[in-house]
Amino acid sequence: MASDSSPVAVPATTGTVTTAVPARLDRLPWSRWHWMIVIGLGTVWILDGLEVTIVGNVAGRLAEEGSGLDITAAQVTGVAAALYVAGACLGALFFGWLTDRYGRKRLFMVTLVVYLGATAMTALSFESWWFFLFRFLTGFGIGGEYAAINSAIDELIPSLYRGRVDLIINGSYWLGAIGGALLSVVMLDTDIFPENLGWRLSFALGVVLGLAVLLVRRHVPESPRWQFIHGREEDAEELVSSVEERIEREKGEPLPPPTGEITIHQRKSVGFGLIARTVFGRYPRRAVLGLALFIGQAFLYNAVTFGFGTILTTFFDVPTGSTGYYFAVIAAGNFLGPLLLGKLFDTVGRRIMISSTYLLSGVLLFGTAWLFDQGSLTATTMTACWCVVLFFASAGASSAYLTVSEVFPMETRAMAIAFFYALGTAAGGISGPLIFADLTSSGVVGDTALAFRIGAALMCAAGLVAAFLAVKAERRSLEDIAEPLSVAKPDPAGSR
Repeated sequence: MASDSSPVAVPATTGTVTTAVPARLDRLPWSRWHWMIVIGLGTVWILDGLEVTIVGNVAGRLAEEGSGLDITAAQVTGVAAALYVAGACLGALFFGWLTDRYGRKRLFMVTLVVYLGATAMTALSFESWWFFLFRFLTGFGIGGEYAAINSAIDELIPSLYRGRVDLIINGSYWLGAIGGALLSVVMLDTDIFPENLGWRLSFALGVVLGLAVLLVRRHVPESPRWQFIHGREEDAEELVSSVEERIEREKGEPLPPPTGEITIHQRKSVGFGLIARTVFGRYPRRAVLGLALFIGQAFLYNAVTFGFGTILTTFFDVPTGSTGYYFAVIAAGNFLGPLLLGKLFDTVGRRIMISSTYLLSGVLLFGTAWLFDQGSLTATTMTACWCVVLFFASAGASSAYLTVSEVFPMETRAMAIAFFYALGTAAGGISGPLIFADLTSSGVVGDTALAFRIGAALMCAAGLVAAFLAVKAERRSLEDIAEPLSVAKPDPAGSR
């Protein structure tokens, strides 16, 4: 068998194989091995949250004389934010295709390196064009992370825990946002760091933390599900057996026998044409669901994440060095949402929880927009309103990634995540920051309230779509939710 490090190691066709690997993975109890997966893969969202929050909070400082860059706050929250999201969309598609073709492990290592390198170059920005370029490339790397990591997580985590783990991992972005918000308070304090140095050190710290994540991630294995479908059934069996032995030693008792096998025709890759026919021809209702969820959350989050600091400074006269305190509060609300509601997605169910979190956040945001338009809010009460809105919105937004990861066949998983992330984010994540920056920079309360209402309407619309179209995927194996394209019916005589 060819080396695992070779990008051409997977043969074009390798025959038919019957395996119990999915059932063996799904019946595993929670263990230290699963914690290693969560830490190795999930912590990168903390870095993403750290970086995006820093950019939002330093926008005002970058626009000030002496920052070292000739750039305006609107360009940071508008142009640079849109370029970051555009890079993420393209990176998701590019690396998503490579992830399904060459494996989860290779790509979640490569995408992290791209992300870290671009972040380091952002810290060295000396002209606005350099800053814009490496914001784009940073997004390119993080987009690939979304495709590679979400597919790996859902394929390695047992079905009993998949919903809550996926939501909490995606929600951990907001732990980084808290860190980024508080870090920006220190880094923007000119009594500690010069105006042209503090914001650079903020990015540099993200690189240091990312290198630590890279060391942990080396120990995260390839997905056995990807291995057995790509002609590496021996590697998959060996990996799962070693994990079973480790967990049996940890728990001090034998594991229950797996229930069910699957027979598949192994293949190297799936073409774009087959992916499109599968997503839109075989699963059109699920395609509509994925688009609705991603467009709603992408507009809301990219607009608010990149623009909240500007709202505070423009309408409430909050100093740029203090916006981090307010953002840390709403970031905490965002993290608590998936943390406290995540288990309900596995128990109460996907349909009820996805639709209710989207609808609740949308209705509450309409209320916030009305209060803001009436002049009834202060910086503190505005932050409190956003904290409540985003408590529900964060759980809903995280469930969008879970949904498109688990409702399409295994062979298309990374590409499906990439496609819906790219399309939804392009619609809401690129237009959102550009529109939002233009509306908030006008200094007119009604303009910003309008942006709030647009985001609220899209969240409510997505919630209604989920109420009718969400898939009851709780506690079901991935293969049961969406039958693999390569599945083969067992021989009636019992031969393999």
